[in-house]
Amino acid sequence: MRKIIIAGNWKMHKTQGESLEFLQAFLPHLEDTAETREVVLCVPFTSLNFMSKNLHGSRVKLGAQNIHWADQGAFTGEISGAMLSEIGMNYVIVGHSERRQYFGETDETVNSRLLATQKYNLTPILCVGESKAQRDAGETENVIINQLQKGLVNVDQSNLVIAYEPIWAIGTGDTCEATEANRVIALIRSQLTNKNVTIQYGGSVNPSNVDEIMAQPDIDGALVGGASLEASSFARLVNYK
Repeated sequence: MRKIIIAGNWKMHKTQGESLEFLQAFLPHLEDTAETREVVLCVPFTSLNFMSKNLHGSRVKLGAQNIHWADQGAFTGEISGAMLSEIGMNYVIVGHSERRQYFGETDETVNSRLLATQKYNLTPILCVGESKAQRDAGETENVIINQLQKGLVNVDQSNLVIAYEPIWAIGTGDTCEATEANRVIALIRSQLTNKNVTIQYGGSVNPSNVDEIMAQPDIDGALVGGASLEASSFARLVNYK
């Protein structure tokens, strides 16, 4: 059975103090959240240990926003699976479009990071998606299939989450139509050997569209950016109807 996962990606936002303020406002909203829904917060590295301690005993899982493929070494600015595992991580976002666009991430390095994540018994959230130029050129399907074929080499699909994030809809306010998002996510599922992989939609998910998005039969959750930064907004997404 596919797990429903609503994950917030804070990107480069919030100090530890701001993170604590968020938790104090957010956690009370989970009292009536359906037990079948998993709630995840993917926060900056500086807040991971702090959040791990403050979330102990709660139902919120914690995720990192990146991982290096090496166990250790001369990789300035990177973080290893051992470091993340030690402080109680559950998830790691891998291959987000911003990592691909701004930091030279390739399908091959994404694959290496996926394997490193699983090596430490963490669950990767693999991001795939097309740019506006690729969509306008009718290349959406080929782009995503190629990302999956290269990214999932030797990856254990029993410990995997995938997020479909059309790049043109991330942070732009332009949301992919719910039925179109569902179509692409069904395409992604057709490429997998494990049909029970949770596949999220990400790209300007907000309180006004979350109900329609989550009503789609192939969409198993959301990877949320800006709308996860405010406690009441993210609570509305977690408690979608």
